[in-house]
Formats: sequence, structure tokens, C-alpha cells
Amino acid sequence: MIDLNRMPAHVAVIMDGNGRWAQGKNLPRMAGHNAGMLALKEIVKASSSLGLKHLTVYAFSTENWKRSVEEVSGIFKLIIIYIEKELRELHENNVRVNILGDYEQLPKDAVKSLERSLETTRNNSGLQFNIALNYGGRDEILRSVKKLAAQIENGTLKAEEITEDKISENLYTAGIPDPDIILRTSGEIRLSNYLLWQCAYSEFVFTDVLWPDFNRNEFEKAIEIYQSRKRRFGGR
Repeated sequence: MIDLNRMPAHVAVIMDGNGRWAQGKNLPRMAGHNAGMLALKEIVKASSSLGLKHLTVYAFSTENWKRSVEEVSGIFKLIIIYIEKELRELHENNVRVNILGDYEQLPKDAVKSLERSLETTRNNSGLQFNIALNYGGRDEILRSVKKLAAQIENGTLKAEEITEDKISENLYTAGIPDPDIILRTSGEIRLSNYLLWQCAYSEFVFTDVLWPDFNRNEFEKAIEIYQSRKRRFGGR
């Protein structure tokens, strides 16, 4: 049973298995993505009701552009539908939407919808719902390094002044605590270029459950696993 006094502050999720879920039911891949959106809605609700401060989900990576045009286009349309349908409820529940990644490279209608969600919820003080879109961990670190290099070039920073905090301050996640848990569904056991800098001391939880079948009960199981571990952060 979850100990509400020892809740993680930040849970990051790799939502994996939509395609295999659809294939197992002889359905098109987009049916899996649609079912995955419904699972996402339930997990956002659970995170908010459990008092989590941050929930981050990997919605579209910099590598996902390699997929078929039809699938990529369908994913963006689903993102728009999700925001249009859920924005009012997110706002009413004091959820703040935040985007990690170069989302401005997405189709214009998706960007417009995302920016509306950012503006509508920007003053909310409950769960911060971070959506990683057109996001890649290596790209994020590279962008941070380039920003610091520019500061050195213009004389506002010296090389010896670069610290871990300076790098963190220039990431998409600036001001957000590192994830306590990185959770991946569908039985895959890898990070897939997700939060590479931030995961240094995260606890990893892997489950065989496909994302569309992932529900609040499974989410709470993952938190229980986290709470059963002793975090040492390099100490004894």
C-alpha cells in the first residue's frame, strides 16, 4: 500500500507498447495510440489526486520522425484532440501544462493548441504535467552546451565557472527536480534518449504491461516499488 508521506516528487514515464497492443488485437497502430491517450488521461488524474508535484511523459521523441508520415501525422492529431478535450478539466483541477522539447517544429495547428494549453494553465499551482514533445536527451544536453559556449564567447561566462548547476539551468527541465522514478511500460528495458542528464539517481521501474492497459492500479504498484527501495545517492 502506498505511503502518502513518502511520495515521489517527480515521476517520468516512457509510454511504450501502443503499437503492440493494437497488433495483438488486429487493429491499426493508430487505434493503439488512441487507447494510449485514454491511459494517459487516467494516469494524469491519478498523479493529481495522489499529490505528485511533477509528471513527465515521453510523447514524441526526436527519433520518432523516422516513423511513417501517416503515423506521425496521426500522433499529432491525437495530441490536438487530447488537449482540446482535456484542457478544461486539467485547468479546473489546477494542473499546469509544460512542454519539454522543440515543440515549435511541430505542425502549426499542434503548436497553436499546445500554446493555448500553456497560457490557460500557466498560473496553476497543482500537478505540473510535463509533456516531452520533439524531445531527445542528447539534443537537450547539446543545446545547453551551446548556450554556455555562447556565454563564453560574449564574455559573460568563464569556462571554469561551468558547473553541473549551470548545465541544468540551461536544460528544458530548468527549475524542475530530477525524476525520482523513471517508469517504462511494455517490457522494454532501455532509456531511449530520455532525460539522460536528469536520471543520474532516478529509480527505474519496468513493467511488462502495455501502455494502453496501464491504469491507476499499475501506477500505484510502481510507486510502491519505489517506496520499497533505499536511495543512497552514492552514499552507504
